[in-house]
Parts: sequence; C-alpha cells; structure tokens
Amino acid sequence: MTQWLDHVSLVSGPLPVLVAVCGIAGAGWLLSGRRRWFLRWALPLSLVGAAAITALLYVVVEHVWRPFPDPIEKPVYVWIGLGVWAVLLLVPRALAGRRWTIPVSIVAAAAVVLAVALQINQIFYAYPTVGTALGLPDPDRIDFAQVPPPTDPVVTGRPLEDAWAPRAPGDMPASGKFTTAPIPGEKSGFAARDAVVYLPPAYFTSPRPLLPVLVLLAGQPGSPQDWLAGGKLTATMNEFARDHHGLAPVVVVADGTGSQLANPLCLDSKLGNVATYLAVDVPAWTKSHLQVDPDPRSWAVGGLSYGGTCALQLATNYPQVYPTFLDLSGQEEPTLGDRKRTVDEAFGGDEAAFVAVNPMDLMKTRRFPDTAGIIVVGKSDGAYRGGAQKVYQAAKDAGMDVQYVEVPGAHSFLVWSTGLRNEVDWLAKRMGLIA
Repeated sequence: MTQWLDHVSLVSGPLPVLVAVCGIAGAGWLLSGRRRWFLRWALPLSLVGAAAITALLYVVVEHVWRPFPDPIEKPVYVWIGLGVWAVLLLVPRALAGRRWTIPVSIVAAAAVVLAVALQINQIFYAYPTVGTALGLPDPDRIDFAQVPPPTDPVVTGRPLEDAWAPRAPGDMPASGKFTTAPIPGEKSGFAARDAVVYLPPAYFTSPRPLLPVLVLLAGQPGSPQDWLAGGKLTATMNEFARDHHGLAPVVVVADGTGSQLANPLCLDSKLGNVATYLAVDVPAWTKSHLQVDPDPRSWAVGGLSYGGTCALQLATNYPQVYPTFLDLSGQEEPTLGDRKRTVDEAFGGDEAAFVAVNPMDLMKTRRFPDTAGIIVVGKSDGAYRGGAQKVYQAAKDAGMDVQYVEVPGAHSFLVWSTGLRNEVDWLAKRMGLIA
C-alpha cells in the first residue's frame, strides 16, 4: 500500500517546492514576534547562538574530529545553521504570544527543519524519494534463505547473451531481487557489516546462466545500503535486465569501512585488513555461496567516492582478481585528510609501506595491459575533478584501457547513480555478458 511513496520525488517535482514554501512560512512565523524583549533580545541572541553552534560544529568536524577525508561543502553548514536558528527561536516565539501560539511555533520550527533537511538532500541526492527516506519495505527484497540453490547444468558462453534465453516468458520473475548476507573476514579478520546482494531475473531460472559479478563499494560515511537508496542499484540493473532477456551482473555490495564513519583506507594496515577482505574473502564467499562465473574476466569492482578510490586500489593491487573497475568520483589517493596523517595512522610513519600500495605510485612503475576502467566525475565537483583527471592520465600512461567521463552534478548520488546507469553496458561487454 505504501509503494506509491517510492515514486514521490524528494529532489524534483512539487513536493520539494511545497516543503520549501512551508519552510519559508514557518521561518516567517518564528520571526514575527512583536514583543519588545523578543525583538531586542531573543532574535539577535538566537542568531548569535545559532552562528556559534554552527561554527563550533564546523571546527570540531573539519579540524578536530576530521571523520571525513575531504571537507563538507560550506552550503551544508549554512543550512544546518538555519535549522539550529529555527530550533533556538521556538521557545521565545512561543512565549511571545498567546497559548495557542505554542503548537503553531512547534509546527513552524518543524517546517523549517524539514525544509533544511530537503535542501541538504538536494546537495547529496542521498534519498531520491519519500520511500527511500523512510526506509519502507521493498517488494524486491528476499531473505538470503530464499536464494535458489545451484542448478545443473548451467549455460555458459561469451557473450553470454548469445548462448542463453529463458525457456518461456513466465520462466523467471519480472524483476531482480536483492538480499543481505554477512560475509565473514575469514582470511582478513576484518569485521564487516552485511553485504547487499542483487540477483537479476535470470538467476532464478533453471538451467541458470553463469553470470558475471560486479562488486560495488559505498562511500565514507556510508554503508552498502546506500547503493539501494541514492545509488538506485535495483532500478538500474532491472532496467538493463529488461533489455537483455533477464540477464544482468550479480552485484555484491560489500562493506569497505566496517562502520558508518570509519575510514580504514581500503588497505591492509593498522586500521584493518580491508584489501584482503575485498580481494580474498569477498570473492571466495561469493563463489561458494552463489552460482556465478569464476573467470576473473567476468569480475569487476566499482564504487563511489571512497568506494571509487577503493576500486582503483583493488584494480592496481589485485589486477588478477579485478581486471575491470568503475571509479565514480574517487580520490587521487587514499587519505585521512593529508599524506602525513595517513602514513602516520595507517603505517606508523612508514612512507615506503604506503607507496607500495598507493595506486598513483604503482602506476608509475608497473604496467597494466589487461586492466580496463572508466573514471566518472561530476562536472561541478571542484574537490575531486582535478584528481580524477590525474588518475585518468596515470592509468593511461600505465597501459590501462581507460576512459574519462564527466556528467552533470557535483559530489553526489546524482552523479554516482547516473555513472552506474550510463556505464552498465560497458561493464557488461567487458565482463562478457553482452556483445
């Protein structure tokens, strides 16, 4: 009954406009007190308080705590400051009128906070619809226990599309399904959160086509679930499958951080053995728990932001596992904010240990003739665009078959969902799924 909410957009259409209008009206109400003490003291003090709280938040996040390798965009702090001001104005505005003004002031402050939240969402495109924001149940979700067992025989071929077709129109579901499953760090010891696994319609047939595998990685902060919401993974893969007789890659969205705010740099270091987890544990689990093509030519890795950096790291450190990569707005190199801090915290100050696994350094000394990749970045992404261009040139100089693509947008899910949708055909061709 609530599926219609998945079609109500939070980034375009009438709802964001309506919420913005309500937010403006709410702000007007909060500022409209006429008592002298409200105008002389409450308004200016609340403004100063909001500015001080926002400035303190900025200093703590960007200079003390530094949980993210790159600074948060300044407009985000501006919007947060406006939301804080609305909250600080709530009590004095309620006291500056009659008793009935208390619930009105609460609604007004809530309207401003909601409008602020939608404006921040417009920057990141993390929640494209009301359904994704509310985390409503998805009809395409299944329990891992419902994943069908292996079939015998299987259909193989390269390209696979030429060798397989469903037996009958009703032989498979109309759309793919996704599930979640723990992937233990048996070799790495890395404690990862549950992975998200997408299975295309063709996976639910018998005999089953032996499908390629795309390992996807989220950003930081982030989680594998981000690829379902802002990344529009199921919609993109289902659209591809509809055009190719139910065929699409099996997608394993693995956890590359361990928690929402952790930044282990996608390396084997003091911060955790993430590289071994993603290059050894994840492929081993996938091959043993899912019926997929084990040929490395049929495997690719991709990711957004931190995950894009990680995809390049895996492609350069483990080209025999991931000869194909999709780097969506990745950084120039793995970082905790600067090279010194990164080397100190991850390798105890051993610069050589970092250089030995850093993609930009590896591509100076090694050749990768069997590796191919696409680097996608937003045209308005001032923080990452320059680094993406350097990575592209370095990969090209290292002998990779690499492409550089710019799409409209900044550092947001608008770019990352578009990047995956635009490049899924290239990935499928590279992995032998289609011609």
